Amino acid sequence: MRIKIAKTAGFCFGVKRAVDLVYSITKENIPVYTYGDIIHNENVVSDLAARGVTVINSAGELNDKPSGVVIIRSHGVPRKVIEELEATGNRIEDATCPFVKKIHKYASDYSKDPRVQIVITGSPDHDEVVGIKGWCHSEPVVIETVEQAENLDVPKDKKLVILSQTTFNENKFKLIVDILSKIGYDSIVLNTICNATHERQAEAESLSRECDAMIVIGGKKSSNTQKLYDICIKNCVDTYYIQTLVDLDPSRFGSFRCVGITAGASTPNNIIEEVRTGMAEKSFDELLEESFKTIHNGEVVEGTVIAVKPDEIILNIGYKSEGIITRQEYSNNPVDLTTVVNVGDTMEAKVLKMNDGEGQVLLTYKRLAAEKGNKKLEEAFENHTVLKAPVSQVLNGGLSVVVEEARVFIPASLVSDTFERNLDKYQGQEIEFVITEFNPRRRRIIGDRKQLLVAQKAEQKKELFDKIKVGDVVEGTVKNVTDFGAFIDLGGADGLLHISEMSWGHIENPKKVFKVGDRVKCFIKEINGEKIALSLKFQDENPWMDAETKFAVGTIVTGKVARMTDFGAFIELEPGVDALLHVSQIAKEHVDKPSDVLKTGEEVTAKVVDINAESRKISLSIKALLAPEESGEETESEDGEKSE
Repeated sequence: MRIKIAKTAGFCFGVKRAVDLVYSITKENIPVYTYGDIIHNENVVSDLAARGVTVINSAGELNDKPSGVVIIRSHGVPRKVIEELEATGNRIEDATCPFVKKIHKYASDYSKDPRVQIVITGSPDHDEVVGIKGWCHSEPVVIETVEQAENLDVPKDKKLVILSQTTFNENKFKLIVDILSKIGYDSIVLNTICNATHERQAEAESLSRECDAMIVIGGKKSSNTQKLYDICIKNCVDTYYIQTLVDLDPSRFGSFRCVGITAGASTPNNIIEEVRTGMAEKSFDELLEESFKTIHNGEVVEGTVIAVKPDEIILNIGYKSEGIITRQEYSNNPVDLTTVVNVGDTMEAKVLKMNDGEGQVLLTYKRLAAEKGNKKLEEAFENHTVLKAPVSQVLNGGLSVVVEEARVFIPASLVSDTFERNLDKYQGQEIEFVITEFNPRRRRIIGDRKQLLVAQKAEQKKELFDKIKVGDVVEGTVKNVTDFGAFIDLGGADGLLHISEMSWGHIENPKKVFKVGDRVKCFIKEINGEKIALSLKFQDENPWMDAETKFAVGTIVTGKVARMTDFGAFIELEPGVDALLHVSQIAKEHVDKPSDVLKTGEEVTAKVVDINAESRKISLSIKALLAPEESGEETESEDGEKSE
């Protein structure tokens, strides 16, 4: 077994500076206090406690304690905490990381401007972020996830100043900045992720792609260690997060050829060396043990099931010891083994370890299946074969599918031909894909579903355009509804049903008529290249076909007020036929605007005074129904004079 240790593993500059400061002050024989854990490593904190260092979490805790030195933790604290500590009269030593101190200054200086909104990318409960917030003169916004960035509710006239927790994931930081930029915010971006974090994460990314297994060492509270684990597990499924060598299960490493080791910024070098030495000794012992056996690690054996329990299968493999397949070595998915094998079944397995600690041979079924699966995947890669498999896991960056226990990763960008923010709907779903990258040594087997969808839709589109023509009646599904119309999926291409083609009558808002998923039967009005215009205005349903007869000049009609403008009211005589009642024709007296005397939905009776069926215009008049004296026309008085 080869062991590779990351060059950047262990104490970073800021952590080493803080730890060295505490250890040096413990030699002064005075009471020593740290405000919070000096670093996020339980071993270091425990060792300091054994040397008499007391951890406090508020200035008030010093009231009943002897005066001494208070050391501020490496993650920093709010400005108010420093003022409270200084007021106690104790000597204050600031072990805040210089990179964090720089962020405090940014936060303080920029937040003095009322036009600025401070945005911090990081974990809101992390000590470092709590400290940064405490240096702002106005309330900052903390963003930890992409979803929080997409839903940011800050006025657009505010200028964003974007800072970051020093140990935040750099790729996520860039993604959040990109999202805020696309939303339209004017931003000042200060990438305050420290160089040590960037280098450590980049090396973890590279190492986890090269090794069969990864060991990540660090405290359980360590944010930067957790991020190293998250990076490694994406590339190497056999990644283990430990604090010390005691947490390591050696039985899991028997078949690995190369193991990588990295550690968080608060992990002491002696713990890293202890893990490395322990792993090296274990490898030698295993090799020595294997040299005396007639079967060896990695050998494929066939056995008969002699007993089966929910969590293990016992095989007779013709060797002096029985073979054991645990549930973890049968499948990557949780399964009750009594439901998949029976006593008397024969099965092949691979020797994982000659002695599992109880004198039995530890076998693996899933890794042998994975090798066979890898062979199938290699052939599929070379022959461009389309594969089908269920989604076993939805990850942050895509989907994981299993083909005969061999894992295939499908990046989010290759899952669909359209952007999908949430991939949870694919969990357990059987999908088709092709293999576009096959490198099992680096654990990089990449699948692509997108190109199949693109090809399928291109074929459907070609078939659709080959068979349709103007005038055809088609049926489709509403895909999207906008203020100007609805897009209808015709099975291969989308057609636009414009608001003006939705009805012979007036449509105020398409969203009141259609919703996504509705089935619609319409006809093709126009085909222009790859654009399809649709219509629901079937000619045999045209209400204007006999309008000149039904609404001839002089006809008295009754209708309802459909809508009003300043110059008149539109009266619906029947569905699809609206007539204009001009404001001057509403009453004998002067009317400023129709809404002064009419209400939407009100029924009115009027006389047709003009009609043009070709342009679909009808003019009405209420005044034309009034007697001359009611309409305000001139009449002669008894003395022969004209009056109105």
